[in-house]
Amino acid sequence: MSANPLPRFTPRRALGRTGFVATAVGIGDIADRSAPRESLVATLRRALDAGLNVIDTAPNYEEGLSEEVVGEALRGRREGVFLIDKVDVLDAPVAPQVEASLRRLGHAAVDLFAFHAVSELAAWEQLAAPGGGLEQLGRCVSAGQARFRGISSHHPDVLRVAVNSGLCDVVMFPLGPFVDLRYVRDVLPLARSRGVGVVSFKTFGAGKLLGDTEGYGRPLEARPRGKVGSGGREDRDVPVLPHLSVEECVHYTLTLDPDVMLMGMSHPNEQDAALGAVHSARPLSVEELTDVRERAKAAIDGKGAVWWNPPMASDVG
Repeated sequence: MSANPLPRFTPRRALGRTGFVATAVGIGDIADRSAPRESLVATLRRALDAGLNVIDTAPNYEEGLSEEVVGEALRGRREGVFLIDKVDVLDAPVAPQVEASLRRLGHAAVDLFAFHAVSELAAWEQLAAPGGGLEQLGRCVSAGQARFRGISSHHPDVLRVAVNSGLCDVVMFPLGPFVDLRYVRDVLPLARSRGVGVVSFKTFGAGKLLGDTEGYGRPLEARPRGKVGSGGREDRDVPVLPHLSVEECVHYTLTLDPDVMLMGMSHPNEQDAALGAVHSARPLSVEELTDVRERAKAAIDGKGAVWWNPPMASDVG
């Protein structure tokens, strides 16, 4: 565990109509099977000790490990934390999925269950139909297993319909230096106007903006070679693709101003970098935002699919 003290964070804004006053940054997926479980629990509690009060998890994050770690870390300190979990299988009955998640968490209820990756209009229409997933989740809310319901999505059109439906208390979607600008120009202000909470993700573009990865640490299939050494000898593989810094990504996203910006922080060094960047954040100017977006295009090029932007999107920044 890092010996560096983390900056302290305090709640700053109500998360939409939920009334919960959330910190600007939340704790994203805490799951890494390469790390000891006790280390993951300690890392999450370190973030809680720093004042962060929103946690996100899902059943398919490391096949339930994330839920187990989150549940253990919150034992004895559940009060004052907004806990988000997901319903992963959109076309299956909701109640058994909710009950399984609560068992893994070891807690009687969460604050928000969100349908995970609702990224096609047909999927949304099925959820919103009479007797569909949202109605089923509403029964779970009535039973006290959750307080609120919502969706996460990788499509601005789906999000617009969901926000306008009145059926979602919170929506979760990508905000960062490389996202379809409709998330920023259309969905974000619409959600604010309707009192729907906004929780963002993809600050670092699944890691693509920071490193040479196809996403979440997966190495690129073909890593470019750079010439190093005297006489132009190609001595070794070196990274030559452009990157953004943690600070640039964090400051960019915070300038867009979601209610909560989620970041994955499975290890203390990741916490140090991410939360240090949040603590030092300042709003970027229009010129600075444009510069970061342009460099993000170069930093993400050639690093695999950008699955959080719809294929038909033409206005990407």
